[in-house]
Amino acid sequence: MSHFIDVILPIPLEKLFTYRISKAESEFLKAGMRVSVPFGKSKIYTAIVCRIHEQEPVIYEAKDIHQILDDTPLVTKHQLTHWQWISKYYMCTVGEVMRAALPSAFILESETIISKNTSTVISDEDLKDDEFLVYEALHHQSSLKIHDIASILDKKNVLPVIKRLLEKEAISIQEEVYEKYKPKLVRYVKLHANHASQENLQVLLDELSRAHKQREVVMTLFSMSAKTKKPVKVSELTEESQASTAIVKTLIDKGILEEYYIQHDRVEYSGEADEASKALSKPQDVALSEIKESFKTHDITLLHGVTSSGKTEIYVKLIEDVLASGKQVLYLVPEIALTTQLVNRLQDYFSEKVAVFHSKYSTHERVEVWHNIFQNTTKAQVVLGARSSILLPFQDLGLVIIDEEHETSYKQFDPAPRYHARDAAIILANIFKAKTLLGSATPSLESYYNAKQGKYGLVELATRYNNVMMPDIELVDIKDKHKRKRMKGHFSDRLIAEMTETLEEGQQIILFQNRRGFSPIIECHTCGHSPQCPNCDVSLTYHQYRDQLRCHYCGYNTVMLKKCDACGGNDLDTKGFGTEQVEKEVNALFPEHKVARMDLDTTRGKYGYEKIITAFEQQEIDILVGTQMLTKGLDFRHVKLVGIMNADNMLNFPDFRAHERSFQLMMQVSGRAGRTDTRGKVLIQTYNPHHQILQQVSTNNFAEMFKEQMDERYNFKYPPVYRLIKITIKHKDYNRVNVGAAWFAKSLRQVFDDLVLGPEFPPVARIRNQYHKHILVKIKPKQSIVKTKEAIDKINNSFSSIKDFRALRVIINVDNY
Repeated sequence: MSHFIDVILPIPLEKLFTYRISKAESEFLKAGMRVSVPFGKSKIYTAIVCRIHEQEPVIYEAKDIHQILDDTPLVTKHQLTHWQWISKYYMCTVGEVMRAALPSAFILESETIISKNTSTVISDEDLKDDEFLVYEALHHQSSLKIHDIASILDKKNVLPVIKRLLEKEAISIQEEVYEKYKPKLVRYVKLHANHASQENLQVLLDELSRAHKQREVVMTLFSMSAKTKKPVKVSELTEESQASTAIVKTLIDKGILEEYYIQHDRVEYSGEADEASKALSKPQDVALSEIKESFKTHDITLLHGVTSSGKTEIYVKLIEDVLASGKQVLYLVPEIALTTQLVNRLQDYFSEKVAVFHSKYSTHERVEVWHNIFQNTTKAQVVLGARSSILLPFQDLGLVIIDEEHETSYKQFDPAPRYHARDAAIILANIFKAKTLLGSATPSLESYYNAKQGKYGLVELATRYNNVMMPDIELVDIKDKHKRKRMKGHFSDRLIAEMTETLEEGQQIILFQNRRGFSPIIECHTCGHSPQCPNCDVSLTYHQYRDQLRCHYCGYNTVMLKKCDACGGNDLDTKGFGTEQVEKEVNALFPEHKVARMDLDTTRGKYGYEKIITAFEQQEIDILVGTQMLTKGLDFRHVKLVGIMNADNMLNFPDFRAHERSFQLMMQVSGRAGRTDTRGKVLIQTYNPHHQILQQVSTNNFAEMFKEQMDERYNFKYPPVYRLIKITIKHKDYNRVNVGAAWFAKSLRQVFDDLVLGPEFPPVARIRNQYHKHILVKIKPKQSIVKTKEAIDKINNSFSSIKDFRALRVIINVDNY
């Protein structure tokens, strides 16, 4: 009887692929193991075993697998279940989920190896110049890879050259699979066994009496071993004995010392033992017992606690209980900036039990975190991470905490799977029968609506920790200030006065402007032309510190223009302002104070966030200017004043969530002010101080905002009342996108009637030379979501089978908000 396996390949295939295996292999293999398999004409992929069975595929002949890569499963059964749910719900393939979930080191790729064909003799005259270069290189090296040849010839497409050499039988090719992960080995030394006894050691020291430095190294090693009883690293030995590594190498070569290697994790905690968690205040205590009570009847509970109410301490108490029962905890945060602050706090309480996972980690670091979680080691009992950490191989999850659950950064937009980490984490917790706690000072309308409907438990925490007062929020009418000539650059006299007072008191200031760069638009005064990105439909943003114009969509950049491209005039002016310009103006207004900026440009490095946050916490920085990175749950003790430079560009954004988002953003920024004894102050500069949302922010009235927004959502049929699926059609040809989108929308209307909106071009219709057109499908409250998705899938398949539309790319984004 034949045996087969169904595997998940890391490519967007709708179905699982079946391969043939032997009886012995079928007994050895388990779901979740990796195998390398041939696919297509010559590719070799790493695949995950999903199912072992005896049913032969009917449509195609099953190939044999290439090799088995693991002794034990690398992916858990729970993970496979979760992947299937993500792929079904978010309308993508399991292969795409696998590629997102596994660290790239686990997905081995076949690399083509090119070697010289020794069986034929080729004369140099028969070869063209580029062929000769490759053939010549193979005289000196036994084999080359594709990218080696690309660098030899200095061009990207080298396949034609390889093809010609193959036809001339000058080279041979084979596919080879490479393991990408290399464990970190640390070099240690010990005294060779021959010199271990007292007499032999004495003889050795006498022999080295002339080689003072070598003798010094041996003596140091001896004293270090006696002191610590631990293995001695080469780096520590050279530092302690102040000798060079060359001397240590000489001793190893002479056979006096012996070197050996031990595997280490790249990310290690090096602090002291646990610190007791803080005693809770009375309101926190009440909230904690309410959460525990709510967990008896609800799997999901929403903790609505105002900013600085001490939600983190409540989380810590809950984590303590779960760890005591021997289970794992997943703690999700929206932004890497937040992990930097939280890691230290959590490690103070739980020492090395905390593992961190986010996109700034290198491949090797991710592999180590993966293994620690998979093996359920003590190093990974509490996993703190950004959205991708929901895809890790948990063994026994007891609690999921989703902090700042309203945050948009939890939603993945590109590439697929386009999942929402909050919703996917709730499903993950459900698979493990674990509880989920959502926490936020400004909950999303969806979560608050679910809590009000009784679907989630709801716990309110209305006072700040230690009864610190909520900040005083003041709206500044800059239209009026401009009229009265009371503005200096982008600063009103009111903001300057408050900043001066705060700095005199020795307190810190945060200034928020949700645009990076210096100025979003450069305009010629003579003819009105402004430089545009050649690949996208947007104007280029001026970045002063590099003196260049950049596109924030595709990354295109060019040097700052000295003259107008259109008319040749040199009267160029900047319009609008970003964080860079705010920073420059602050430096001019307060030259004796230290100003720093926190945005995507200043936090590109691995420790970019950490450096700025630590410097601000230690009061090395007086004024911090930043984008929305600053708004998310960061805890600064000495911030008295928060200034929002311009509230209007958030409110006037073409999106049904613009008002809800603006409220959340402004409330969160305000929450950074006055977190200790002194009451904080928030100044919001706006051209429209009577706007409903700004009034609600100034009185911290979440309930009124919720009621008003929900009325609008009911009237206009938007979430959380209706669900949304957004379909985007993309292609570089404008007309084809138009025709394709019209066909798609017409087909959808035949099924869903007037619940289809579009097709429409978005405000930025062309990005990276691709035109985009959006179609929105609304799903009624009682309508079957599964059937809706099936209908959309059917239309999509028909669309792809039409010859003219085959080149168009269709992106389906479920819950695209």
